[in-house]
Formats: sequence, C-alpha cells, structure tokens
Amino acid sequence: MAKVTIYTTPTCGFCKMAKEYFRENNVDFEEKDVAADAVAQEEAVGKSGQMGVPVIEVDGQIVIGFDKPKLAALLGL
Repeated sequence: MAKVTIYTTPTCGFCKMAKEYFRENNVDFEEKDVAADAVAQEEAVGKSGQMGVPVIEVDGQIVIGFDKPKLAALLGL
C-alpha cells in the first residue's frame, strides 16, 4: 500500500473531495492540517513550492490539488 499524506485546511472543498476519494478506494492516508500546524504548513510549502491545498504526497510524488487521474495512476486504481 502506498504511503499517502494530504496537507489540508478545514474549509478546503477539494481537500474534502480527495479524502472522500481515498476512503471510497480504501486508501489509508495521514492528514496534516496546515491551518493549525505551522510545521505541516512549512512541509507542504517546501514540497510543493506554493501555499495552496490540497498538497498530496504519494510515496514521495507530489500532487498539487485534487488531480484524480494522477492520483489513480500513482495509487494503481
């Protein structure tokens, strides 16, 4: 199973869609709330080079936004 981390904020609609997509496909993920966790915010910006969310990391590959086709390819779905 892939190691998945998603950097989110509580009000992000695309973050909610991504998390629901993971749940529907039985993908375990770690969620990091960049609004409440300054370290997570620095990690997300460092990995993506930008301030937007979601930033999703799949086995070291960075996906910016809810890019369903890219996520499906990386997760083998």
